[in-house]
Amino acid sequence: MEITWLGHACFQLRGKQVALVTDPFTPQPDSSLGKITAPIVTVSHNHPGHNNIAAVSGNPRVVRGPGEYEISDVLITGIASYHDGKHGAERGRNTIYVIHMDGLVICHLGDLGHTLQEEQLEEVADADVLLIPIGGGSTIHATQAAEVISQVEPRIVIPMHYNPTTDEGLQALNKFCREMGVEQSAPQPKFTVSPTSLPVETQVVLLTPPA
Repeated sequence: MEITWLGHACFQLRGKQVALVTDPFTPQPDSSLGKITAPIVTVSHNHPGHNNIAAVSGNPRVVRGPGEYEISDVLITGIASYHDGKHGAERGRNTIYVIHMDGLVICHLGDLGHTLQEEQLEEVADADVLLIPIGGGSTIHATQAAEVISQVEPRIVIPMHYNPTTDEGLQALNKFCREMGVEQSAPQPKFTVSPTSLPVETQVVLLTPPA
């Protein structure tokens, strides 16, 4: 599987037979989605930075909210969570997605605003790859992200929901790497992973959105 971070919380997962896009965002002056095509789109919550379905061509099937979905041999489980640490009182609900694709389990946390509760952890415990927000503000911050990673114990961690072109975003990334006790690696435009290439211990992979 080829994983590309398009910015914010938007990823393209390209498998052998099918592609999936998470949380397509509304283009900003300093960021653009470009042309993307996928038959499946997941939306973690109905905010403009995450629900720009019109940006994805190919007449995709759109997955919104908790439940179980099977599309083109991709099994997706949506898990209820919150956009803040006050049970949604400030920013509403968020959906975590666990995506079974090409023999891998990918977990996209969306705009998670709290560490995982027991029932959520049961659903995501098998994740091989964890796509996790680290920027704070409207999501969990670096320290909470490290705690969630220790809860899940994935093989691959890819941080998202920070802007690597701003000082604030770089500070969030630096803090996250310190919390994880890892040296910052050089960001790469794409990451390719298969069930046989998964590391034994948790590895942090940094991606860079397209310019």
